Amino acid sequence: MTAVTTGPRPVGDPPAGEDARARFFAAAPAPEGGAAPDLRVRLGSLTLRNPVMPASGCFGPELAPLVPTSEIGATVTKTVFARRRGGNPTHRLTETPMGMINSVGIPSLGTDGFVREMLPRYRAMAAPVIVSVGGLAVGEYLTVMDELAGARFDGVEVNVSCPNLEHGGLDIGTDPDAVARVVSGVVARTDVPVLVKLTPMVSSIAEVARAAEEAGATALTVANSFPGMTLDPRTRRPVLGNRVGGVSGPAVKPLALRLTWATAEAVGVPVIGCGGISTVDDALDFLAVGATAVQVGTAHFARPFVMAEIARGLAARCAAADATRLTDYVRTLGET
Repeated sequence: MTAVTTGPRPVGDPPAGEDARARFFAAAPAPEGGAAPDLRVRLGSLTLRNPVMPASGCFGPELAPLVPTSEIGATVTKTVFARRRGGNPTHRLTETPMGMINSVGIPSLGTDGFVREMLPRYRAMAAPVIVSVGGLAVGEYLTVMDELAGARFDGVEVNVSCPNLEHGGLDIGTDPDAVARVVSGVVARTDVPVLVKLTPMVSSIAEVARAAEEAGATALTVANSFPGMTLDPRTRRPVLGNRVGGVSGPAVKPLALRLTWATAEAVGVPVIGCGGISTVDDALDFLAVGATAVQVGTAHFARPFVMAEIARGLAARCAAADATRLTDYVRTLGET
């Protein structure tokens, strides 16, 4: 498969080779005239060195040797389910114009396997660890949290975009009452910040966002991928083994940006923008409409260094604007 198209490659990407990688990983110089801008953001009790983190499932410990994880705000794990899952049948991923569509099906080692095998590898990276938790029923989220008791991590992201097998397979995230029950149950089982990753497939994301906030969510991630389908032009049959999948990449950015704005207008907790972010300009767009932080997903497939690029770009933009704090950029929609 060819590289996924995720937008223009910034000038200055590191060429291949160990020497080039070492130069790229070297600490960026402080802006002329003083200390580097303050990029820190807060998600409840958790302070991130900068607002850039991966979307769940798009970055793992296997990339840590290649990427300067000391320059990102946090890591987010693949979604953890209570029991081991194998995921969907192949093919699981293919390109689309300006992005890709995937139907991975979220394979999982189960809570026990995650704690034993994967969590130590995430903790070895130089960034806070946010554990994504999922469930096919409201009670499964709570089981996962009970089984994570005693494990060390820095935050939880509740993936409410999972199908609810108790109610006909609709996403739990489409039902404000179900979202409230999941979130309140998770909050009661942990003392770390609880992020809630919302589905875009709702008539009013503001209604679901408020339900999550009232149930105790620390922050909201907006949003998961958009459902779609792609066909093989020769056979006119679905390319994906599961027929349908989640569309992501630059093509969905305008949709995700609107949802982020609508959510930030509706709630008082921090909002994390997610969808089509591949450049510093993309990140600044989400900050402008009210996001506190951003998640990067599909862009990793073509540019594994992308999170560090964006973090460095944010520092450079602040310095160029004589802004001492990144938070000066938040909610600047319409300002000149």
